[in-house]
Amino acid sequence: MFTHAITRRPGPDFADGLTTATLGTPDHALIGDQHRTYVKTLQTLGLEVVELAALPGYPDAYFVEDVALITPHVAIITNPGAAPRKGEQTTIEPVIEQFRDVVRITEPGTVDGGDVLMVGSHFFIGVSERTNQSGCEQLGQILKRYGNSWTAVPVESGLHLKSAVNHVGGTTLLVTEQFADHGAFRRYEKILLDVDEEYAGNTLLINDHLLTPSGFPRTKAKLERLGLPIIELEMSEARKMDGGLTCFSLRF
Repeated sequence: MFTHAITRRPGPDFADGLTTATLGTPDHALIGDQHRTYVKTLQTLGLEVVELAALPGYPDAYFVEDVALITPHVAIITNPGAAPRKGEQTTIEPVIEQFRDVVRITEPGTVDGGDVLMVGSHFFIGVSERTNQSGCEQLGQILKRYGNSWTAVPVESGLHLKSAVNHVGGTTLLVTEQFADHGAFRRYEKILLDVDEEYAGNTLLINDHLLTPSGFPRTKAKLERLGLPIIELEMSEARKMDGGLTCFSLRF
């Protein structure tokens, strides 16, 4: 069960962040509302939320998941794969040090937390445009020292591994077609996303509840078969910036 989360408010320059989406210009007031609803939802689910102020000059900094990984035994400060995001991690490290001992990914390794999927004590590490092989191996060896196992998973398209694969309870993963038959996930049951609802693949399991983006009825219907409470959250503005539900917080 998660007891804490760290979030950061979107800054007024958030629309200047990195994105490949072509969904229009995001609205600062609207993402502020959506982010506040997200934080309130975490609090309703029993998490104590540390909410950090916006970080001027780093428009993507509210995607806090990418700059750290917090496990039950250690926190890993990443080295983000996109040059404009390097530096974000140093501002959040003092906060994380209040809760965990910290180790760091170092050059030439790069890791984005969006590429790291934790299922129990096993970690899947996506090797993507943002997480390179050196970073993957560094992270894997750190996790191994603390009693975890890990698997490297090539991400051939899409921003991050968790854009396409997420744990939704028990032995079940929510996956896109890209990973439906991937050998790394052979032993798991899978819920396959419809192609036009793949954004909903970034669904978040928190304390036996599923947080899922609103507006994807077929995905919601499939998730309902798991018997867990489902909370739909509007994510329109983060989606315009290649962001999703997992990106908004560090949970531990």
